[in-house]
Amino acid sequence: MLWVKALHIVFITSWFAGLFYLPRIFVNLAQETPGPTTERLLLMARKLYRFMTMLAVPAIVFGLVLTWLQYHSPEGMKLPGWLHAKLTFVVLALGYHHACGSLLKKFERGVNKRGHVFYRWFNEVPVLLLLAIVILVVVKPF
Repeated sequence: MLWVKALHIVFITSWFAGLFYLPRIFVNLAQETPGPTTERLLLMARKLYRFMTMLAVPAIVFGLVLTWLQYHSPEGMKLPGWLHAKLTFVVLALGYHHACGSLLKKFERGVNKRGHVFYRWFNEVPVLLLLAIVILVVVKPF
């Protein structure tokens, strides 16, 4: 179980690094006029999105294994309340990941309508998600 937990933490950390950085690229894209710099930023964003998607998959798989192990633990078949709340935030993180993919497609098609200020605020969402998840896992408030 400790190996699964360690791998889960490594992949979550790596995935969230991408969730922190991709919107920062969006800030730069929103400030740029079309040209070579924009093409380089789009290339970086595409590669980062693919890479962070590959990191999200094992993060979720290891998390599901941990949840399964918790469900089949000696304590019985009841999952604690904090875990339900954590899973809700994980689903929100997956939604944020998907939203990043949708925004990237808009930048690629040249139809982005939002400015850099929106993306600066959008960039703060994964920080709040990670904060909530870590507090729930460590403190286990309920």
